[in-house]
Amino acid sequence: MNVYVITAVGLTSAMLAGTAYMAFFNAPADPLAQCRGGVVATGTASIGGPFELVSETGATVTEVDVIDAPTLVYFGYTFCPDVCPLDAYRNGEAADLLAAEGYDVNTVFISVDPARDTPEQLAFFTDAMHPDMLGLTGTDDQVAQASRAYKTYYRKQEGDPEYYLVDHSTFTYLMLPGQGFADFFRREDSAQQIAERTACFIDAAS
Repeated sequence: MNVYVITAVGLTSAMLAGTAYMAFFNAPADPLAQCRGGVVATGTASIGGPFELVSETGATVTEVDVIDAPTLVYFGYTFCPDVCPLDAYRNGEAADLLAAEGYDVNTVFISVDPARDTPEQLAFFTDAMHPDMLGLTGTDDQVAQASRAYKTYYRKQEGDPEYYLVDHSTFTYLMLPGQGFADFFRREDSAQQIAERTACFIDAAS
């Protein structure tokens, strides 16, 4: 290979390496990094987005109406035999722990079973989980759009047309007004852990 070609290749590689070094070390620090408990492979900006749903009061609402404070968002359904009630109740406990420390946090339960989860049914369920929890439902298309925005999964099982189960993901998402997705919580995270990390995000974002 010509010596000039070798030199040019070497210089190009050095320039690219230098650019990567500068981009890494000069990139603005993430003010929320110390609060994060996990990594989203597609990036945090990919979680969340516009939706239009029906609240348990019967009113049509959007994400702007619902996420007007730091909000814990969970996708489930009221006929769920064990997972959803436990997770929803835990999220309500986390909100109470945060309220005791002076933090105002919403809790939202979005149904992935709109055929059965009417606004009235959701209100009955959320009132049992937490007095301030908001239940959301909608048409099949509206629920599917919200699910896609949050990258969640759900699928109705075959079987009894009335007493069927729905497979679904079980993450709880922390959304910040004006900023969007902050982090997610797993089933094994306790109410105390959710409260502590949520407080960390609120403090860091303020």
